[in-house]
Amino acid sequence: MTTTQQNPTNCQQDACCTPTPTVLPCPAKSRDLARIMKALSDPTRLQLLQLVAAHPGGRACICDLTTPLGVTQPTVSHHMKLLAESGFVTRERQGKWTYYTMRPEALDDLGQRLANLNHPCS
Repeated sequence: MTTTQQNPTNCQQDACCTPTPTVLPCPAKSRDLARIMKALSDPTRLQLLQLVAAHPGGRACICDLTTPLGVTQPTVSHHMKLLAESGFVTRERQGKWTYYTMRPEALDDLGQRLANLNHPCS
């Protein structure tokens, strides 16, 4: 005896599939959010951000950031540059040293953007 199975795709199409939304996500906003999230996806960068935030006033000299993580100054500079470009810290040069200041509003903004992922482009 031969049994014929119905094609589940055709059988359940009406019950499970919805039409494609008329407003699609914004590619530019998605790329920007991905770039920002990528900056935080490295454990060393997360630790550096935590170290800056832990300093008085959320401000730390690059010389304060190398020893705790056991990485070289050029490595710290590279990671801090990426964090600055992504808006998580600001940098200020004083003599031969660079000071980084935490931007808590950048984390607030990231949280808001993640919470709004289900909203279409405006």
